[in-house]
Amino acid sequence: MTVSESAFIELDRVEKVFDVRRRTGFLKRELRQVRAVDAISFRVARGEMVGYIGPNGAGKSTTIKMLTGILTPSGGRLRVAGIDPSRERTRLAHRIGVVFGQRTTLWWDLPLIDSYRLMHRMYRIPDGRYRENLDRLVELLDLAALLEVPVRQLSLGQRMRGDIVAALLHDPEVLYLDEPTIGLDVVSKARVREFLRELNAERGTTVLLTTHDLQDIEQLCSRVMVIDHGRLVYDGALAGLHEAGESERTLVVDLERELPPIEAGEAARVVKVEGPRQWLAFPASASAAPLVAHIAARYPLVDLSVREPDIEAVIAKMLYAPGGSGEGPPERQTVVPGAGNS
Repeated sequence: MTVSESAFIELDRVEKVFDVRRRTGFLKRELRQVRAVDAISFRVARGEMVGYIGPNGAGKSTTIKMLTGILTPSGGRLRVAGIDPSRERTRLAHRIGVVFGQRTTLWWDLPLIDSYRLMHRMYRIPDGRYRENLDRLVELLDLAALLEVPVRQLSLGQRMRGDIVAALLHDPEVLYLDEPTIGLDVVSKARVREFLRELNAERGTTVLLTTHDLQDIEQLCSRVMVIDHGRLVYDGALAGLHEAGESERTLVVDLERELPPIEAGEAARVVKVEGPRQWLAFPASASAAPLVAHIAARYPLVDLSVREPDIEAVIAKMLYAPGGSGEGPPERQTVVPGAGNS
């Protein structure tokens, strides 16, 4: 396959197979091969911000681990900045940054600044560059007052911002983000998203983002890839994903008093009514503004909010709904006859 010269991340029919032993009887085990990633091919250009989403167990984290060199592909070809991650992991480490939302790279019992000093030495960052990057990142992510606080005393949002600084101290060319806003409050999420937009705009950092929060994708990424059962099933704009999955957002309306179901014509439909609160579903690809204006002009409003569709629901509807792709991909396990009878 001819690879575009502008491609920074390249995967060509990459797969990862794990051998899993299962007990089938007394002193007997059966070896099964589980395909976590199945012949995935895609390219990411330098400076792109791409969402990489899918249900739990779809193969997202396995892909990220292969891109960082933690796991070796079972087949296919993978390159990041022209480097084979599994063969030159140390060399690649100086060009990538990784943030795992549920795991920290910081030293738990040390003050935050001590973790940064250790990374200064580990990555052999020139002193001037380290100080410049640290000052800039700490200011942008509002961490100055927390530098002397032990990591274990930080809130989840504070630790997440601390992890992002740690991942960027050495000026990586590509940043892998695995659930970077999980468990964060609204203010912390907004701060992290704004920072990532500035980072991409100012430095052209390539970003590959895995998340279950569609707002992360909508606010950061112009392109989204969907993986399901180890296969790439969608690669394009988020609006196209909404159209393919016929996904819907929900407008939650609190009225001054209990009223009959709100009439919004073809723009939305009422799906639930509880006293003065009503839930209206409308296409996720449509703007909420006209619907809100319509309701505000005709009904006594107290409050309203918009709820985004769940990523797993969007994917499930796209893949498995009648008229879609049928029953969806089955669990792909291959029994190896006669293996592992111990």
